[in-house]
Amino acid sequence: MVVLLAVSSVCALSLGTPYVPPHRLVAAVLDGDTTLAGIVVTELRVPRLLLALVAGACLGAAGLVLQEALRNPLAVPEMLGVSSGAALGVAAPLVLTLSLPAAVQPLLAIGGAALGGGLTLLVAGLGRSPSAVLLTGAAVAAALQAALLVLMVMADQLDLQLIYRYLLGSLSARTWDDVTGLWPWLLVAGPALVLCAPVLSVLRLGDEDAEALGVRAQRARLAALAIAVVLIAPVTAVCGPVAWVGFLAPHLSRWFAPVAGAVRWLPWSAAWGAVVVAVADVPARLALAPVETPAGAWTALLGVPAGVALMRSGGRRRTARHGQAASVGAREQLSELRRTASGVVDDVPPAAASHHAHRGEPGPGGPTSPPLGTIGTEDVR
Repeated sequence: MVVLLAVSSVCALSLGTPYVPPHRLVAAVLDGDTTLAGIVVTELRVPRLLLALVAGACLGAAGLVLQEALRNPLAVPEMLGVSSGAALGVAAPLVLTLSLPAAVQPLLAIGGAALGGGLTLLVAGLGRSPSAVLLTGAAVAAALQAALLVLMVMADQLDLQLIYRYLLGSLSARTWDDVTGLWPWLLVAGPALVLCAPVLSVLRLGDEDAEALGVRAQRARLAALAIAVVLIAPVTAVCGPVAWVGFLAPHLSRWFAPVAGAVRWLPWSAAWGAVVVAVADVPARLALAPVETPAGAWTALLGVPAGVALMRSGGRRRTARHGQAASVGAREQLSELRRTASGVVDDVPPAAASHHAHRGEPGPGGPTSPPLGTIGTEDVR
């Protein structure tokens, strides 16, 4: 993680037009370099890199919250109507030519995300299983995407290009104002995540066990969805729906720490989400230069096969670990039976045992008790 983050950060700040050598980056950032290269680094590349890190961390944490709350590794914002609802809330004013201040966009995104997530829970029913919520969310997301397509048909050519680039998730032309606009939402979501992590660990046990431990599963799941909305909607308002980060980051955190719980997975998932978006933004900016490609296209292109591979390898690791645990338990049980059997034989007086064995009569252990020293593995089995 550290190597990927360092390499992607240096590439994001150095490569491009103009090219800034890595040894000049510190001076350009800290000394207030007024040259063209210094202005490009401080006013364009540094806020873009910070926005990639913050957006990835929010999406990674939100993905883990949704997966743990619904107990399903496929529960991602794109399949629950949250990302589609947030995108619809931001894209609708563009098509309808409504003049709104930039500060209202996060509120529109939160309203759309809450609409998508709330509609999913309402249609599925709060008392239904997490699998039913996931399937219903996929249907709601498809309906919201259809509404987005209708808006795109109604838009003119200029608005269509803006909406198309936005829907794929792009970090192009982002400034310090976009970065500072996310901090109020992070101040709300940060403490909520700290309080939510232990509850997520309890929800993994199932609704009945969670109720037995004092956690109201339905309310906890609704609260988890609200936290995910607060994390996803502001990022979607600024960057668009950057796809599959909430799917890949939780699987990376579980793959590197398979026996940990949600309390440990949550910060690692946020860190991996930040790394994924920072790494994906480098080819998005440079692969087809001077034309920029959306970062969301690269996260989907790299994230989907990597996430599927992690799920398959994680399943094999869990199977092997359960098999090893079962084998160890069987060996311990066999050893315990051997100790018990040897203890029963040791309680027989040597003289009585040799007397019965010499005469061929049944011993103290029963009518078919073998002579001393002949109890082996087959007898214990």
